[in-house]
Amino acid sequence: MSHLEKMGFKSGFFRGISDAMNGLDVARVVAVHKDRFTINNGERDIPAELVGKLAYGAESPLDLPTVGDWVAAGVYDDGTFAVIHHVLPRQSVLKRKTPGKKIEFQLIAANIDTAFIVQSLDHDFNLNRLERYLVMVHGGNIAPMVLLSKSDLATEDDITEKVNGIQGVMPDLGVIPFSNKQTPGLGRVRELLAPGMTYCLLGSSGVGKTTLLNNLMGEAAFKTRTVREKDGKGRHATTHRQLIMLDSGAMIIDTPGMRELGHFSVEDGLNDTFSEISELSHTCRFNDCTHTAENGCSVLEAVESGRLSEKRYRNYIKMHRESMFNELSYYEKRSRDKEFGKLVKRVMQHKKGDAPWK
Repeated sequence: MSHLEKMGFKSGFFRGISDAMNGLDVARVVAVHKDRFTINNGERDIPAELVGKLAYGAESPLDLPTVGDWVAAGVYDDGTFAVIHHVLPRQSVLKRKTPGKKIEFQLIAANIDTAFIVQSLDHDFNLNRLERYLVMVHGGNIAPMVLLSKSDLATEDDITEKVNGIQGVMPDLGVIPFSNKQTPGLGRVRELLAPGMTYCLLGSSGVGKTTLLNNLMGEAAFKTRTVREKDGKGRHATTHRQLIMLDSGAMIIDTPGMRELGHFSVEDGLNDTFSEISELSHTCRFNDCTHTAENGCSVLEAVESGRLSEKRYRNYIKMHRESMFNELSYYEKRSRDKEFGKLVKRVMQHKKGDAPWK
């Protein structure tokens, strides 16, 4: 296995690379600190920055590198400094809407094989939130796996009830209860990690992601923070995203806890996560059925008859509307930005003559 293959490079990544390389090296982004990057060429970590065209010519955050990306870079000064010229085609990507009212993409990580969605059994377990994570993961072309942490704080009956609750609506989804304080559950998690594969940890703050990462590394490399007693909410331990190589040869990306999970263009993710609703929609009377008020809607009929959970249906409708609103708002913003850019260009072209609006 080559150095790059150990970093997760697969034959499928070679598509589209030849035109981008032009004497540059292939490397993987292993850390991002605002506008600073660290890449690895399979032999060493190298601090890197973006070439001007990529830094200032990007039309969207999707054009910029994120943790897990493969890039074409020039390496200089005996391998101590690099410049990133191109982001190579992604096989998978995790993205969401930026927190708050701003309508923009936020990249989380790229080229991930499996996402571990972590929820704790003591306070954080929430099926609706789990469905939101699954939509994000499925929409990014990533395989999901659920890890239920803090099993030492729950009874066997409680664990069984929560596992059955997940698999009752998502029967093909893998679920593993574990405790960071007990060996058997951790062993099951370690068995999932294969050399050359990339994983990521997703979940709210305080569910045990950083402690799990420390256990998988066999050392307390990262700080952990406890859940606040007064409101049961976690505090961020991870402040930036980075890719970590484990002794097993697997790679894992830890991510800061997410309080908001806004979605963009997640039709595929919704269909995969809510597969029973997707199947029902094929038999609706109208091809453009919104599943909200139409006569002959198979989805609404299933809700009324009790064959489909009303709670699950409402979560689906909420995420679908949210996604459509975010997508429409984003493209309206992009359109306004382009028009403003054209105006600035016209002003610059006429700055020595009459203003274009006279």
